Amino acid sequence: MNKANTLPTEMAADRFARCVTARLTSGTDDLPYDISERLRAARMQALAKRKVVVQVRRAAPAVLHSGNTAVLGGGNERSGWWSALVSAIPVMALLVGLVVINDSQDEIGTNEVAEVDAALLTDDLPPAAYSDPGFVQFLKTAHSSN
Repeated sequence: MNKANTLPTEMAADRFARCVTARLTSGTDDLPYDISERLRAARMQALAKRKVVVQVRRAAPAVLHSGNTAVLGGGNERSGWWSALVSAIPVMALLVGLVVINDSQDEIGTNEVAEVDAALLTDDLPPAAYSDPGFVQFLKTAHSSN
């Protein structure tokens, strides 16, 4: 493994693992043989699983390191316009959804204003009723109860 390509967090995790291993190993001299053998077997199983995880991580990296920067990658560089088209589909779906929501909200607002205007024009009211601040609310509640 190249030391220049390892992350600082991975190096810190390795250092921590070495410290824990040294601490656990220092106390194994006083243990009975059967317990020390079970611990050794468990340690070997853990190391085998760790090696499998490391190999999978190297096979398909999600983050590539370039100097002091991290770059998302691991995909096929030759896919070109096809991957750009496929990745643009969710963005287009989001934009279409936003336009539809905006249009439906505009239509709902227009219908509410038209209902109030129609109620004002069809009812016989004194002119003072039009200047009442609760008049629009009255029209909405009266129209919804009909």
